[in-house]
Amino acid sequence: MSATKKFNLEKALEDLEALVEELESGDLPLEKAMKKFEDGIKLTRGCQAALKEAEQKVEILLQSAGGEDLEDFEVDEDD
Repeated sequence: MSATKKFNLEKALEDLEALVEELESGDLPLEKAMKKFEDGIKLTRGCQAALKEAEQKVEILLQSAGGEDLEDFEVDEDD
């Protein structure tokens, strides 16, 4: 991902979801499945970086506004 190209989190998530569906179908030859998996890893890393950057921005905004520290977000595993 180049520095000049802005990462689109929503598009990346859509692409990642499509990749997962393709891989779960089991219809891809091994070589294509491995390439799709590699693409998925790259998308996942981009998403993680974008989310980390957003978290840092929120933390900075809260601190500059005199807000409290962020609490860890806990995911409900029942879904």
